[in-house]
Amino acid sequence: MQKILIVEDDREMNQGISLFLSEHGFAVSSARSIAEGKAEFEAGKPDLVLLDVNLPDGEGFELCGWIRRSGRREVPVLFLSARDLEEDMLRGYEAGAEDYVTKPFSMKILLSKINVILKRNTAKSGMIFDDGFLQIDFTRAKAEVNGSDCPVTPTEFRILRELLAHRGQLLTYEVLLDRLWDGGSQLADRHALAVNINRLRSKIEDKDHKYISNVYGMGYQWLG
Repeated sequence: MQKILIVEDDREMNQGISLFLSEHGFAVSSARSIAEGKAEFEAGKPDLVLLDVNLPDGEGFELCGWIRRSGRREVPVLFLSARDLEEDMLRGYEAGAEDYVTKPFSMKILLSKINVILKRNTAKSGMIFDDGFLQIDFTRAKAEVNGSDCPVTPTEFRILRELLAHRGQLLTYEVLLDRLWDGGSQLADRHALAVNINRLRSKIEDKDHKYISNVYGMGYQWLG
C-alpha cells in the first residue's frame, strides 16, 4: 500500500482528501504545519506528499526544499494551493515539485495526477532502493548498509528484488520458491529459503531498521 502525506492546514479539506484517498487504497498521514510535516515525513516515509503553500509556520516551498535537501529519497511533491499566480507556480516547480494544482480542484483529477506521478516515480526508481540506511542498486548488484559495502549473494539479491517489487505485500513461501529457483519447491524447500532470508536479515538489519517480516506459516513481507 502506497503512502501519501497530506500537509494542509485547512482541517476540513485535509480530512476530505484523506478520506477520499483512503477509500482508493492509499495509506494516508496528515499534518497541518511545516513542523508537523517534517515529523510525519521522517516517521512515515511517504511515497508522495500533497503540500499546501500557505501554512501557519511558513510556506510550503520551504518544506518542499527541505524534502529535496534531505538526501533520503526523491519523494514526489504535488502542491495544492489557492495561490494561482504564475510566479507561485514557478516557485513550486523551482522548489522541485512534480505538479502544482490550484484550488478548487476535482478529486478525480487529483487522483489521476497522483497515480501518474507514482507510476512514473516507481519506474524511475525501481532499480534503486535508498532510505538513508540501506542502499541497494540492482543495476550494479551493489548494496551498502549505513555507508559501508554489504556483500550480498546472487540468491540474496533475487530475494531483495522480489520483496521490493512487491513492497507491503505478503509473498507466500510457495510463490517465493517458484520465483527464486528454477523448478521452485521441487529443488528448494522452506528451510533453504529461511536460511537465505535469515542470513540476509543479519546483513541489512539492526535493532532500529527492520525490513523483512516473517508472517508465520504463510510467507515473507517487505516492511521498509
